[in-house]
Amino acid sequence: MHRKEKTSSVVIRLIIAIIIAIYVLFPFFLVVINSCKQTDDITRNPIGFNGASFEQLFSNLKDVIGNTHFLFWQAFGYSLLITVVSLVLLALFGAMAAWVICRNKTVWSTVIYFTFIASMIIPFQVVMLPLISTFRDVGKFIGIPMLQSVPGIVFAYLGFGGAMTVFILNGFIKGVPYDLEEAASIDGCSPEQTFFQIIFPLLTPVITTVSILNGMWIWNDYLLPSMMLGQNGAVKTLPVAVQAFVGSYVKQWNMILAAALLAIVPMVIVFLIAQRQIMDGMIEGAVKG
Repeated sequence: MHRKEKTSSVVIRLIIAIIIAIYVLFPFFLVVINSCKQTDDITRNPIGFNGASFEQLFSNLKDVIGNTHFLFWQAFGYSLLITVVSLVLLALFGAMAAWVICRNKTVWSTVIYFTFIASMIIPFQVVMLPLISTFRDVGKFIGIPMLQSVPGIVFAYLGFGGAMTVFILNGFIKGVPYDLEEAASIDGCSPEQTFFQIIFPLLTPVITTVSILNGMWIWNDYLLPSMMLGQNGAVKTLPVAVQAFVGSYVKQWNMILAAALLAIVPMVIVFLIAQRQIMDGMIEGAVKG
């Protein structure tokens, strides 16, 4: 009897998992299958396989990459530059902030930590309009354009991604024995040497996890770049550049979906390769926290 109940429980969980998987993967399926069609076939039957072929997929991808308005390689380069620079700075500054907050048991460190946590629950839509006006004023004040520029968008990602980075790294650092830092201090290491030579290398697993999570978000983000970089600016990321195929009266759905597929594939590959590191880093951070 007990074995039958256990078997039925496993079957139910499996069915639920399959339903969730179908629900999550269905939008990706639509992008892939419609990237293999022409616009007329997509509008007639967006779910079916009618008109889909690998020849049409390669034709769409070739047209997208060679399109003079989309500028695939330029947009890809800007996306890569913004993502890499943002991840490096988030990992470095996030680790430093988490270490200082964790090791300094003061009222101010607690207040700062909970300020980071509180910022995670504030919807982006609440701050997006003040953000643009503030960045415009800051750019005029410091003499460096913060809108339609790489430094501006990177600085914005540091602000929006810093909270989660500090939160996860702080939980991991709590599990690092303080004896290591005391031994380093006795050996004559400065706080900077202690952090970069002892603490930072130990954070490699969880930094990898945080970087992949932030990387998928930054690479695929559309709303923030579209507001800060603009639709017609010189700097465009891949999600923003897709707008080149959207007109007032005509939408080239085959081009739009093929371009979206090109933008999605790199992060899908990264996730599939590094999914084990993501899970290991999240588990270690949760257990040690």
